[in-house]
Amino acid sequence: MNLRWMEAVLPLGIIAGMLCVMGNAQYYIHRAAHGRPKHIGNDLWDVAMERRDKKLHEQASSSN
Repeated sequence: MNLRWMEAVLPLGIIAGMLCVMGNAQYYIHRAAHGRPKHIGNDLWDVAMERRDKKLHEQASSSN
């Protein structure tokens, strides 16, 4: 009669599975929309620096 904890295993498994499905859905949708995976911890500063670096690379390649 000490198997009462097993009643919680199925609902917890369903909840964990749904969390995994939702996380993977976000990953694949973002990758399909932007062509690459989302970087964790990427804030506005990182986006601005990425834009700046891309512009600098384009300027350097156009001057050569």
